[in-house]
This record gives sequence, structure tokens and C-alpha cells, in this order.
Amino acid sequence: MDKLKVFTDWWSRWNPWISWLWVFITDFDWNEVEKRFKSLGIKTNNEAEYLWAYYWIKRAIELWAHEVYLYMDSSLVINQLIWTWKIKKEELKVINNDICKLIKESKIKIHYNWIARELNKEADRLSNVAMDKNQ
Repeated sequence: MDKLKVFTDWWSRWNPWISWLWVFITDFDWNEVEKRFKSLGIKTNNEAEYLWAYYWIKRAIELWAHEVYLYMDSSLVINQLIWTWKIKKEELKVINNDICKLIKESKIKIHYNWIARELNKEADRLSNVAMDKNQ
């Protein structure tokens, strides 16, 4: 896979609480590559948002992508990953550094794209399914 589109979302009933994240990966012709979910344990919403970016960039690398278009509804994560906004929380700085290290080591090109939640329906739906199924 040369280029992938990664749509991801997380879900938790409360903040902080047990968090779940889902990913929906397609190629550039919109052919489904995979759908998966992962439990994060108890996390705040910001920690979960950062972790879903980390895990699914990592998964795209495992799928041998050279370029990833990451779609997420977190303007906080997007703006902090492109260094538009300052990172204040230490736990988010650690995850941000892990993401930067992962990208640098793999030499993957990442395009960060904010997407409105209502346009990220499949990832949002799947995160709810995972949570309902596993609680």
C-alpha cells in the first residue's frame, strides 16, 4: 500500500473513563483495507485522542504505507501535531513525542486532516459498537 486514508475516532461514556477507539482504513480508491478497535483503559478525552492518532499511524506503517492521510475530529490533536498550538499537558507531550519519533523513524509522510464528526460517521459508529459490545 502506497497511500492510505485513515479515519479514526474514540469514545468514552464519561471523562475520564474506559475509552475505546476505532479505525477505518481505505486505499485511495475507497476500497476498505481494514476496520479495528482497541481498548485504551481509563483515559481522558485528550489522552485518548492522541493515542488513537499514535496507534493508527503505527498501523498504517505496519501496512507498508508511505503516505497517510489521517482524518480525525480533534482540532486539538491536529493543531498540536502540526505545531500550531502549544502543548501544555505533560502526558500529551509524551505521546506527541512518540508520534514524532514514529514518523521520523519510518520516514512516512503524514497529512493531518480535521474532519467534522458528522462526516466521520463510520469511525464514530464503530467506536460506539465496540463500547456497547465490550461493556
